[in-house]
Amino acid sequence: QVQLVESGGGLAQPGESLRLSCVASGASIRFNDVGWYRQVPGKQRDWVAAISSGNIISYIDPVKGRFTISRDSAKNTLYLQMNSLKPEDTAVYYCKLRFRSRDYWGQGTQVSVSA
Repeated sequence: QVQLVESGGGLAQPGESLRLSCVASGASIRFNDVGWYRQVPGKQRDWVAAISSGNIISYIDPVKGRFTISRDSAKNTLYLQMNSLKPEDTAVYYCKLRFRSRDYWGQGTQVSVSA
């Protein structure tokens, strides 16, 4: 059974940093497509950053240069380093792993950016 557990969210002021973690079990972070998504109330869940099984990394334009996605194979953990946070980054952040043609999601972690 594939399980994903996120952590690292919280309250930050504009310009500060947070690092999100997503620990996976039941499937490899390294050999599957993984990514981070975010969702605000009343809106759809949007893709933020991704790493393919072939190590192709991609970001949405609003986070380019500020967010960095990475993974640690030994810890089977996916990370999202978020720098220079802005109020519009406020959302619940989810990690996703695609394994055997099925998408698995974590429970989400709240990120709030406010002065």
